[in-house]
Amino acid sequence: MSLSLSKVIEGVLFASAKPLSVSELMPYMPEDVGEDVVAQALETLQAEYEDRGIVLTNHGGEWGFRSNPDLADILEPLRVEPRALSRAAMETLAVIAYHQPLTRAEIENIRGVASGKGTLDILVEAGWVKPGRRRDVPGRPLTWVTTSAFLHHFSLASIKDLPGLEELEAAGLLDRRPSIETLPETGELFTEENDDIDEDNRKEENGA
Repeated sequence: MSLSLSKVIEGVLFASAKPLSVSELMPYMPEDVGEDVVAQALETLQAEYEDRGIVLTNHGGEWGFRSNPDLADILEPLRVEPRALSRAAMETLAVIAYHQPLTRAEIENIRGVASGKGTLDILVEAGWVKPGRRRDVPGRPLTWVTTSAFLHHFSLASIKDLPGLEELEAAGLLDRRPSIETLPETGELFTEENDDIDEDNRKEENGA
């Protein structure tokens, strides 16, 4: 019995413990189906689920099912309350997200204070940041970048979808301090080097 492509994709994504990219879906697809066909099927499936209780999301090129955001209030009692990040950790995460890749010294320079020993460790443990490329300067300091898990947690398709500074303040994630005012209102500080980070995030769990 042959199975429809959409049925196979639904089953694989539902059974997977994490969102999957098109390349990660390919081993489960029929041999005569190419990545472009799977990508198109995903977009069609996403449209079909748009008004359902669960939706098919695409964050950083990785696809997965989630409950519909319209049900947030109804599902609130079922939500597991995560441990809140300290202000220092949240500010460090914001600095990395908007300025990545950057070194620990650059993070401290933007924040205007020295980072606590465990601040980056907390973000790494949460799976939201990871080591990036080493800076090609004396000492070759390590840089830090956000991960695909960061995109999934904050429901971002890419780092270019990050909210502006005013939105962050309205959400209570940042306070108005001189060191934090260096964060961009939009994504205007992204450079060609930063554009590569989305691709790095997509390859993170593929061992590339």
